Parts: sequence; C-alpha cells; structure tokens
Amino acid sequence: MKLSARNQLAGKVTAVKRGQTTATVTIDIGGGNSITALVTLDAVDDLALKTGDKVTAIIKATEVIVGK
Repeated sequence: MKLSARNQLAGKVTAVKRGQTTATVTIDIGGGNSITALVTLDAVDDLALKTGDKVTAIIKATEVIVGK
C-alpha cells in the first residue's frame, strides 16, 4: 500500500498497555529510540497488536509543538 505520509518509522512493538477505551503502544524504532502511540482498543484488536510485532508507525501531522 502506498501512502502520502513521508514519516514512516519501522520498528517492533515493545509494549501494549490497554486502558478503558485506548491503548498505549510503544514501538522500538532502533538506535535506542522508541515512540509511543495512543490507539483505540478497536484498532489494537483489529490489528491483533502484541509485543514483538513488526510494525510501521506512520506520522501525518501539519504541526509539531515542542515545549521546555
């Protein structure tokens, strides 16, 4: 599948922590770096996401806000 989003990070799921309506999915993208995504439980179930899965994080955003 081709996507218009340029920011695609391949990695491996290191944790799926389910909440009441969403799950926090942590992905190791290599080089000692990881990213965390907030995903609906329906999406977690539809994708059958689990620790160890190889996934691609696709980031499509019009702005990034950084604070210190």
